[in-house]
Amino acid sequence: MHVLITGGCGFVGSCLAKFFLSQNDDRQITSRISHPGELRFPEPYRVTLVDNLMRPGSQTNQAPLESLGAHVLIGDLRDRAWVETLPKCDWVIDCAANPSVLAGLENSNHSPSASQLLVDHNLGGTVHLLEYCKRHSAGMVLVSSSRVYSIDQLNKIPYRLTDSRLAIDWDQLESSCKIEGLSRKGISEGFSVEPPLSLYGTTKLASEWLAREYSRAFGFRLWINRCGILAGAGQFGKADQGIIAYWMHRYLYRHGLCFIGLQGTGAQVRDCMHPDDLARLIQMQIHSQPSDKPTTVNVSGGLDSAFSLMELHRWCEQRWGQELSEPRPNVERVEQPRPYDAPWIVLDSDLAHKTWDWTPIHDRLSIWNEIAKHAEENPHWLQISGALD
Repeated sequence: MHVLITGGCGFVGSCLAKFFLSQNDDRQITSRISHPGELRFPEPYRVTLVDNLMRPGSQTNQAPLESLGAHVLIGDLRDRAWVETLPKCDWVIDCAANPSVLAGLENSNHSPSASQLLVDHNLGGTVHLLEYCKRHSAGMVLVSSSRVYSIDQLNKIPYRLTDSRLAIDWDQLESSCKIEGLSRKGISEGFSVEPPLSLYGTTKLASEWLAREYSRAFGFRLWINRCGILAGAGQFGKADQGIIAYWMHRYLYRHGLCFIGLQGTGAQVRDCMHPDDLARLIQMQIHSQPSDKPTTVNVSGGLDSAFSLMELHRWCEQRWGQELSEPRPNVERVEQPRPYDAPWIVLDSDLAHKTWDWTPIHDRLSIWNEIAKHAEENPHWLQISGALD
């Protein structure tokens, strides 16, 4: 089976590539531990990766991926003529996007503008890939985002502040203002997608809708996976994307840190998941037969993986606080929120579990320990990631 992964030298794309290439090792296939929902797929994978290497750090993945057997093509999905030259494949896994919720907001006199560049990258590139899937009858897996859900509805959720995080005030919610798509398991696929979402979120939602129309009109298979925070060792951490890696590296190497919004409490809550768990689900999806399975599912670590920025900071203190020879990094507290900040986003992946018998294997602490070990072994990672001058 030939799998083409866009954004293949980025963090998520490279993790998916390593997963699929690892399945070609007979020793790993026969020795793997069986997990709930995991099937065995002996068919070998041919993996082609597409990337423009725009993200700082992505260039470091090219040679290691090629050494594992991936074929890496450097080019830009915005170039329709170039996309038309890509080799025929069975499945496109689309991980290419500017992944920041703040993307496109920069004001400048440059042409094209930051907002136009965002739309060209996140939506225009998807259109070219959909035309590719139409032409080659290739299936598509679209890696989408939790940020397709409505900011206004997220901000209507009533909260209370605990010692370390925001918690939903269920008594108030159930007595006065039930919100469709929200339960004690988190935010489901039925939650509102009405704007505002952010420019980033809107490009992802528009990509979903276009993909569904193309799939229906031209008869190719499609799966859409809406993910929360994807995290693990080797992520290129920045303040607006890859926050766990960013925070750990800055804490360990004593760079400044900042709690933004929510009165500078660091109480905002997100879930996290390892890309290997996403890869397991995608493998099941691309080997499934056409059926009445839902096209779009949430894919995340859910409530068990949820954390606040304050809790992440305290974990760093427990791991490294006594070891630092210099003073611990100060945490600035900025009460003013940023555009599109959301207090609480934890996805309910119950539909994915019921449909695919899929459950994430990597828990939050295993993900954090993996990132921490990588931070200890790579002191210059923030420079490589473009997060420091």
